[in-house]
Amino acid sequence: MESDASQRTSAPARAITAPRVLVATTAMLTFISFWRAAAIVLNDLASSAYYAGGEAEGFVGKTAPWFILAIMLFSYAVRAVYVESCSMFVRGGVYRVVKEALGGTLAKFSVSALMFDYILTGPISGVAAGQYLAGLWNETFAYFHIHLPLPEGGTAAVFAIAVTLYFWWQNIKGIPESSDKALKIMQLTTVMVVLLIGWCGYTAWVRHAHLPQMPSPQNIRLDKNSLGWLYGVNLGGLFGLVAVLVGLGHSVLAMSGEESLAQVYREIEHPKLPNLKKAGLVIFIYSLLFTSLVSIFAVMIIPDNDRQKFLENLIGGLAMNLEGPFLLRLLFHGFVVVVGTLILSGAVNTAIVGSNGVLNRVSEDGVLADWFRQPHRRFGTSSRIINIVVALQILTIVISRGNVTFLANLYAFGVIWSFAMKGLAVLVLRYTHPGEREYRVPLNLKLGGVEIPVGLGLITLGLLAIAVVNLFTKPNATIAGLVFSVLLFSIFTISEKIVHQRGTVHVEMDQFNVATREELSPQSVGARPGNVLVPVSNYHALYHLAAVLDRVKPTRRDVVVLHVRVLRRAASGEHELEAEQLFGSIEQHLFSQALALSEKRGKSIRLAVVAANDLWDGMLRAGQSLESATIVLGHSSKWTTAEQARQIGLAWERLPDPRPQFNLEIFAPGGQKEFFLLGPHAPHLTANEVKLVHQLWLQFSEQLAPEELHHHDVVHFALDEVVQELAEGKGDEVLARLRAHIEKNKARRAQQS
Repeated sequence: MESDASQRTSAPARAITAPRVLVATTAMLTFISFWRAAAIVLNDLASSAYYAGGEAEGFVGKTAPWFILAIMLFSYAVRAVYVESCSMFVRGGVYRVVKEALGGTLAKFSVSALMFDYILTGPISGVAAGQYLAGLWNETFAYFHIHLPLPEGGTAAVFAIAVTLYFWWQNIKGIPESSDKALKIMQLTTVMVVLLIGWCGYTAWVRHAHLPQMPSPQNIRLDKNSLGWLYGVNLGGLFGLVAVLVGLGHSVLAMSGEESLAQVYREIEHPKLPNLKKAGLVIFIYSLLFTSLVSIFAVMIIPDNDRQKFLENLIGGLAMNLEGPFLLRLLFHGFVVVVGTLILSGAVNTAIVGSNGVLNRVSEDGVLADWFRQPHRRFGTSSRIINIVVALQILTIVISRGNVTFLANLYAFGVIWSFAMKGLAVLVLRYTHPGEREYRVPLNLKLGGVEIPVGLGLITLGLLAIAVVNLFTKPNATIAGLVFSVLLFSIFTISEKIVHQRGTVHVEMDQFNVATREELSPQSVGARPGNVLVPVSNYHALYHLAAVLDRVKPTRRDVVVLHVRVLRRAASGEHELEAEQLFGSIEQHLFSQALALSEKRGKSIRLAVVAANDLWDGMLRAGQSLESATIVLGHSSKWTTAEQARQIGLAWERLPDPRPQFNLEIFAPGGQKEFFLLGPHAPHLTANEVKLVHQLWLQFSEQLAPEELHHHDVVHFALDEVVQELAEGKGDEVLARLRAHIEKNKARRAQQS
């Protein structure tokens, strides 16, 4: 079924009939296994194991490991809320979905709390990594009796700022996230976790260590530091319940990162929901063992007096207090720090990516002005949003002075309120969207035909109870969180009013007839097979489209201009976007510029938009659906032309069969063009290479006479020899010779030029 909607403009349309834009509502996604999905989530979730246990003990004492364990068990119930959210097909971004469930005011507050969470994820992860590095430095130099101590707070702050700036530049350039990297990091982390748990178990057995104190009211340390504004308040019979909620509130950081499960949902391969459940189970078991056992073993193994100085460096302290030679413990400490730096630094990047994704979606929902989403002139990324997010993160790091505890208190505010609002939204959606779901949080009763979601209600109530108690026990976090939320809420409200007052009026932009179809096809865009596909993303860089229009003959070939909307991993990532969100003012401006180029040359173009989670994959699959013969790109500002072509070639290998051949043309801004063939094809041989094959044929044909020998036999024989060497385990030797051959050719070409 096709639907049409028009976008208005104050400028007169360039044609009597508004140009038609086809928006494909079915996203072209690259899918990953549940193992890779679990690895991506664990890269975020496992980072909290490095600081959550120590921070909890700093507030509630030696009973903290049991609260960490309780939070990790509770996280499985919270994960069920996200699974149900994923099982509902509700279109719209994070703001639109929550607004539909809870109304505009709570939706803005929900996004504000979520942004507070994301803004603080980067600083606390970067500072924690810096604390571990400083601790390792000081331990190492103390062992060699060298007095070069580093101030842990200052070192942590400097390191966190450096890592944040590094990932700021990566995000400005638009370097995509890699599930391969996430999987490799988790494989390395698993080695560390197995060694740590095994060594801790051995140490506890040798020393006859005892389990931590059970969390009875008399064992929980409740002082002014842990109670905040509740200190001195007579709680009466509620003391026991409040004490438990206080302990859970100070331990809630252990499940920060749960929202990442929803972010990767759209990428999980078929069957989607069963694989999502498998990923959730893997994440639960891994995080339960890692995070909770680290806290338990820390209390069992590290002496009470020493443990206080390791609360911000808990796993490092654990490594240095294991049973065994000091040098071996120091080496293991170094391994722990390397792994921790990788995971925690990755969380810094996740925070920037997540913040960028959330604010982009809020802008798409009409809450933020389009100014925020204007593309970078060179890289085409939403650099203004990235700059604002990173500036806030660096400001937070500077204010904290590298103090993990200060950041943890602030972070807990965003974490628990984003969870609570999510639970409340899903609970309300049970009644506003009562249709069938593939999954429901268990424990549902029916009374008189009315469903009562007992399980979902209890989970939401638990989250809200912890969130409310945290408001009183973390005064600094409450003040900072409320100030930030009110400030961001005000910005959202004012910006939304400005956007609505302006309506959809865009000066100097064309009016488009937006049509939606589930799939792309030559018929749906009105193009003939064998067309030229020209992907565009940045209206500052349309030189490749101009080059195509200069040479193409409309009577022979059609030109399809395609914009691939890359779907970022962000909150509410389980919800698909509406057509008007996929084609907003940024896309309208982009296609207006494309139309100006085509009309200047008196040639027609077809316009299409498709969503994908991988740029190259989405582009090639669109070409496959449109039966394109040629794909024309502009030169990437992030990679060399050769690397750009290589990545596109790898994406071509991932296409479903039958994979079509494409001509790939990559234009430089100056008009230079490089040509590539995608798919198996005869190589382009130089005159010297043809001469070499001929010389070998002459030599072998004379020696093998009277056997018949052809030139292709020589080539085939040489290829078989390489395959044989690889099969015999001589791959490194072959690669070394090949690399030397490439370098030799480079040097010869350099001399000739």
